[in-house]
Amino acid sequence: MRVTVTLACTETGDRNYTTTKNKKTQPNRLELRKYCPRLKRHTLHRETR
Repeated sequence: MRVTVTLACTETGDRNYTTTKNKKTQPNRLELRKYCPRLKRHTLHRETR
């Protein structure tokens, strides 16, 4: 049930991170605050399709 998802920065649109999630326990899109190298600060990253 675990799938690999890509996280994209909401401000720049850069796809900086990949991670895994369990679709059964986390059916919604994943949102995490991660470091964006282009902006040199932490921003909100959302799961892309």
